[in-house]
Amino acid sequence: MKTYPKKDIQTKRLRISYLEAGNEEKEPLLLLHGNTSSSLFYVPTMEILEEHFHIYAPDLRGYGHTEKLPIDSTLGMKTWSEDIRSFVDALSIKNPHIIGWSMGGGVAMQYTLDYPEDVKSLGLINPLSPYGFSGTKDADGTLTTASHAGTGGGFVNKQFVENLRTKNKDLTDPTSAPNVLKGLFAPSFTLSEEMKNLFVDSMFLMEIGEGFYPGSSQPAPEWPFLGPGTEGIGNTMSPKYVNLSGIRNLPVKPPVIWFRGAEDKIVSDQSYSDVGFLGQLGILPGWPGEEVYPPQPMVSQTRRVLEDYKENGGKFVESVFEHSGHSPQIEEPEKFVAEYLAFLGK
Repeated sequence: MKTYPKKDIQTKRLRISYLEAGNEEKEPLLLLHGNTSSSLFYVPTMEILEEHFHIYAPDLRGYGHTEKLPIDSTLGMKTWSEDIRSFVDALSIKNPHIIGWSMGGGVAMQYTLDYPEDVKSLGLINPLSPYGFSGTKDADGTLTTASHAGTGGGFVNKQFVENLRTKNKDLTDPTSAPNVLKGLFAPSFTLSEEMKNLFVDSMFLMEIGEGFYPGSSQPAPEWPFLGPGTEGIGNTMSPKYVNLSGIRNLPVKPPVIWFRGAEDKIVSDQSYSDVGFLGQLGILPGWPGEEVYPPQPMVSQTRRVLEDYKENGGKFVESVFEHSGHSPQIEEPEKFVAEYLAFLGK
């Protein structure tokens, strides 16, 4: 696997660490990573795309080697969107293609909402639902509770957080980083040892603690009696603070391709990270039932918003990877690249 040297740029907002590859004469491509990861998760993708683009893969605030400044959850994805804007400005990147994966897909959608005329195209890989993570109950993103109970940093596995803090690689611990990493992929996929080591070490670069991961919480009056706080990564994805569905109404609509791993268990209509689904399974006690707190239909929500986007004059393509989980760009890289280049007419 190729190695790309870490670079740093001081922007108007913070120092951002990033990887760069490809030909400066080619069109720019921004790769935005997801939660519990960093730009290093894009190394395999960069290897096979660099002949076609001038690629930039930044570490988002709170991740990788980027300056560790706290995250105001009440801004949803906007802190990262503005960070990326400062990155683009500092490097004089013009009209980039953008690909966002998982939470990075949420950042990419927010950036497109904020700067639609500056986005050449938008690629979304198993993205955060336009209505955030947990706490909504139909394709239109209707809230399950007025208090946003069941969302935010309080529902991140505490042992997993501790294992990140202590850099635990114990394979007998189901919440160690190597074992959690496996959950990004379909059961049939085997990650090479080289990639596994790169990705696990990248996970350990994430900042743990107040203002970062997982984020604060506060009591809520409805099941499961805990809601989002105002600081940290986990809370940025609460529907209390994020709603990206306005992308359907943008006056300027860059073309969108949605890459979806059919075996994804993280961003799914039955997500093993969603409070409603965990309640339905009996893992979280006291579940009030399907009518009150059903599993969040994340995929259906994304599809509804993107179908509206298309109805309103935008271009939208859905590309399904039947043998992939949360990371089709890693699990089926040849198909990923072929479909992306075909989408762009390259």
